[in-house]
Amino acid sequence: MDFDQLTLTEATDGLRAGKVTSTALTREALARAKANAGLNVFVTLDETGALEAAAAFDVAGDRSKPLGGVPVVIKDNIEVAGLPCSAGTPALQDYIPAMDAPVVAKLRAAGAIIIGKTSMHELAFGISGYNTAFKTGAEFGVRNAYDRARIAGGSSSGTGAAIGARIVAGGLGTDTGGSVRVPAALNGCASLRPTIGRYPQNGIAPISHTRDTAGPMAATVADVALLDRIIAGGDEIAPADLKQVRIGIVTSMLANLDSDTAAAFDTAIGKMKARHITILEIEMPRLAELNGQVGFPVALYEAYDDMVAYLKHTGTDLSIEALAKEISSPDVKGTYDGLVIPRKLPGPNDTLIDARPIYDAAIKIARPALQALYSETFSGNRLDAIAFPTTPRVAIASNPDSSSLENFGLFIQNTDPGSNAGIPGIQIPIALGDTSQLPIGLELDGPAGSDRHLLAIGIALETLFGRLPPPRRS
Repeated sequence: MDFDQLTLTEATDGLRAGKVTSTALTREALARAKANAGLNVFVTLDETGALEAAAAFDVAGDRSKPLGGVPVVIKDNIEVAGLPCSAGTPALQDYIPAMDAPVVAKLRAAGAIIIGKTSMHELAFGISGYNTAFKTGAEFGVRNAYDRARIAGGSSSGTGAAIGARIVAGGLGTDTGGSVRVPAALNGCASLRPTIGRYPQNGIAPISHTRDTAGPMAATVADVALLDRIIAGGDEIAPADLKQVRIGIVTSMLANLDSDTAAAFDTAIGKMKARHITILEIEMPRLAELNGQVGFPVALYEAYDDMVAYLKHTGTDLSIEALAKEISSPDVKGTYDGLVIPRKLPGPNDTLIDARPIYDAAIKIARPALQALYSETFSGNRLDAIAFPTTPRVAIASNPDSSSLENFGLFIQNTDPGSNAGIPGIQIPIALGDTSQLPIGLELDGPAGSDRHLLAIGIALETLFGRLPPPRRS
């Protein structure tokens, strides 16, 4: 089997046909994990548990299961029974849950072999993956699968890098404002941020109950659809008829693009037009204004109560103040100490103001207005989706500066609005940049509840764009 291009679907087919064993697949994944220790992908690598599970599958496993015997990874803010669940922060590094989170239980019931817990931006509060709490390589920060000097994106950094580096073909992340789509785009893999509420959120360290969701990440959109089907149910998804698809492009989402991203996106749109997809240029007035009124106010205000409730669930007796005291990464510590704990938001002239009135306005006025804007845009233009570059730029250098507020805002420029509206979005790899040779992604956002239709479009589009070549081995 070609492990550099192996998909979840191919692995499952190979196991069913007796062409490969779960033990062989799992040993290969573990060997690749160790060979790529410099990427800082894993907080916990469960070699013993994974090999035991693989051996048990080879002896008596049900090969009809959709992921029977296939190795996967889980982001370290999603609970896996018997493995530490640190959420990327020191205060929780010894917390070992007794039960799987429901999304993990679904994968395990489908036969998946969990080889480990992947590293992440600390407490999921960032887009770079530059976490100073944990490392297995020489330098801090989860590193890009295609260039170790670059960021892997965040906050689901390790899962994205593990798939991009061909350690595994799939796994789970979480997404609040772009956290399964940004690392997937920067590491050349596919992902889905599902419609809010599509997946259960129990057993996952939170930021915001209004915005958080688990999300599948995988080698291909077809693999993402497989993971979605396992978690949410439903039949196998057939590719969409692209001649029947209408896609809008919002001009404001084409701001701040680097030359590689602009060129790759233009080429992708050209390929889509050649397949007779209807492409419309549209405007979404007040999109940035409404999104700004929702994004940080909701996340920063809900982070306090939601984390307090989660800490109670863990049974660790940790207070949120004790958690914050041990935060390692300066950007996240500044956010917690300056905004989350005091329940403040930035105001005019560098002042801090009470977050509650702004949060109330966000929930009662701005978020419904944002959702209405999306709904009217989709229905008024008869759109199946809106397309845009997932990130405006390819991966930037990995260092403490990569976690700046400016970079945070830049990299979630396009992913954040749909997150705040609660609608689904899929990330599709489209190219390596002509100059950078780094992965570039295209996102499709669709109406609430259109997850399966979006995936059907993405599966069809994969035949246009093809699979990215694997990273060069150092």
